[in-house]
Amino acid sequence: RIMDYGKWKYEAAQQAKESRRKTSNISIKEMKYRPKIGAGDFDTKTKKVEKFLGEGHKVKVTIMFRGRETQHPELGRRILDQVADRVVHIAKIEAMPKLDGRNMIMVLAPDKKAKAAWEAQQKAASGDGSVAVDATAGTSSNHDESASDATPLTQLETLRSDRGGSDAVTTATDADTDSAEVDRHDSDNGGTDDNVEAADALVEDIPSDS
Repeated sequence: RIMDYGKWKYEAAQQAKESRRKTSNISIKEMKYRPKIGAGDFDTKTKKVEKFLGEGHKVKVTIMFRGRETQHPELGRRILDQVADRVVHIAKIEAMPKLDGRNMIMVLAPDKKAKAAWEAQQKAASGDGSVAVDATAGTSSNHDESASDATPLTQLETLRSDRGGSDAVTTATDADTDSAEVDRHDSDNGGTDDNVEAADALVEDIPSDS
């Protein structure tokens, strides 16, 4: 059988390229902590660890002791436990913490099952939120529909009752205004009569020249 060598070489190169694309380059990353690390630095380093695990890499977490800190390995173990708790949704402990000279080492590996379960839980939580929003929207739409379903006769009666109430209020206000004006007029007249009587009495008290 005669074959095209150029075509065969091209297909072999394509197959090799496809196989390299499917293979994942997994490496071991390392993150170092100190027993007296601050909260901000701890959060930053742990986010890096979570990023590496999300990319599919293994992470070697190292606690570095200095001086008499080696007499208190429980401090390093506490930090390693905190790191493991922070990434428990995407990783598992491949190598338990152990002392290696002045360092304490723990190895974390990606956990696909835990990651899938966590993503499903997040999706379910977001779905429940959207259902609650839809239910609220449906309730408001029902109120709008009930308001729009009112017959024209009912709307007219409601309008008449509202107008009647406003007319009654206006009439009462006008009556109060008229009564106030009458009282003020009477009080003014009463004051004028009193002034006239006082003037007459004063005139009578004045002695006449004759």
